[in-house]
Amino acid sequence: MAKDFILPDIGEGIVECEVVEWLVKEGDSVCEDQPICDVMTDKALVQIPAVHDGVITKLYHQKGEIAKVHAPLFAMDVAGEAADVETQEHNSAPQNNNTGEQLEDFILPDIGEGIVECEIVDWLVAEGDEIEEDQAVCDVMTDKALVQIPAKYTGTVQKLYYQKGEIAKVHSPLFQMTIAGSAPKQNIDVNQAVVKAQTNAAEQAAPVKVNQTVKVVNTKAVASPAVRRKARELDVDLTQVPGSGKNGRIYKQDIEEFIKGEVPNSIDTSPLNSNVANTQSKTQSSGVRVEPIKGIKAAMAKQMVASVSTIPHFTFCDEIDLTDLIALRASMKEQYKAQGVKLTMMPFFVKALSLAMKEFPVLNSKVNEDCSELTYFDDHNIGIAVDSKIGLLVPNIKSCQSKNIVDVANELTRLTESAREGRVPPEDLKGGTISISNIGAIGGTIATPIINKPEVAIVALGKLQHLPRFDENGHVVSKAIMQVSWSGDHRVIDGGTIARFNNLWKSYLENPSAMMMAMS
Repeated sequence: MAKDFILPDIGEGIVECEVVEWLVKEGDSVCEDQPICDVMTDKALVQIPAVHDGVITKLYHQKGEIAKVHAPLFAMDVAGEAADVETQEHNSAPQNNNTGEQLEDFILPDIGEGIVECEIVDWLVAEGDEIEEDQAVCDVMTDKALVQIPAKYTGTVQKLYYQKGEIAKVHSPLFQMTIAGSAPKQNIDVNQAVVKAQTNAAEQAAPVKVNQTVKVVNTKAVASPAVRRKARELDVDLTQVPGSGKNGRIYKQDIEEFIKGEVPNSIDTSPLNSNVANTQSKTQSSGVRVEPIKGIKAAMAKQMVASVSTIPHFTFCDEIDLTDLIALRASMKEQYKAQGVKLTMMPFFVKALSLAMKEFPVLNSKVNEDCSELTYFDDHNIGIAVDSKIGLLVPNIKSCQSKNIVDVANELTRLTESAREGRVPPEDLKGGTISISNIGAIGGTIATPIINKPEVAIVALGKLQHLPRFDENGHVVSKAIMQVSWSGDHRVIDGGTIARFNNLWKSYLENPSAMMMAMS
């Protein structure tokens, strides 16, 4: 079945391009990432690669013609799809007549605002498995959270369109399943036999083709952008890699064979210089591992760069004596534990912060991009940074100004547990107005936290230490001391404001009775 290749966006503002040269012709077999044609925009010469293995069936433009972005460029029969169609047709009559089964693709739905793709973290089912409606099928990672995808129907999984670690597109097929019962065993066996026979045939034909192919070392390193990216990731010099394609063009499998040292005897090594062996040895033993930055880590990187490059940060540090608050919590902990409430120190920090923001609403505001307007929020949505298994997440407790300490504790437990599993609902990550980072849970006393843009302040809590201090009579006593580090947006908050605000917050924490009175 022929499938059109749609010319993608090839540059900002580019809507059309000229076909400079076709590197294939109709009827040619091509591999994934193999260059198909060169096109010229008003900015650069761009090479268009294939996104599937298959056979070119139609070229929609002649050399020199203008091709439109988001319009078909060429058509191809995708490898494997024809076999699937034949198999489905072979089994369609008994399925429809006897069991009423229906094959259907599961289309990956919208899984978050602005999310267009996700990474397959893990498949929870395999091809041939029977699944129930709402059963979890796979875990996918967006740039915001780990999301579990459930089945819409009861049936049998027929095909998984992606491998673990691959990128799936929103509104594209994720997997295929049979609805209303599982396929008869004999039909499944027939399908497997057909696929196995095709696989065996391909495997038998492949060695002959490889033996007849002469790999050439091309000092110009002819390769597609995807192949060049792979070479950079593996720290491989493409000028030393023998290419199996036309004119010595290099494919991904050529790089893999080069790294493994599996270079056939039929390679034309005349262009190689004497240091090829040394280069190959260094590639194998350098001990360098390159990993792409993606998902939560990539989103955090962009957010932090945007924050430090647009917000003038300043830091204010102080210490808080938590001796009385620790005693109060200890006296209440077991009582609330019996009621199923996990009472840590954090709910007190959150509630005291909310009480202080009532007196200093500028800490609960947002400035626009050109710093001409300041928006004040009525709700205190206080974010808590959590070191989850997928990276740093900052879910926020909504409307803290209207919650008591027990309410805050229950919300904090829910958000922390879901964040550590990487399964925070998107609504819990949106709308934060100020953040707390508890670095002391891991270690460390002071920090310079980066503001969670577009918020205007963040505080980092250091570890709790028992340190000597003087009491009112001048005697040295042991006190439970915590260092706190504020970062503020100096466009909105000055040093005096953050100091006065911190003093009020500190007074609630050092004198819990004052905090209780302020809550009434």
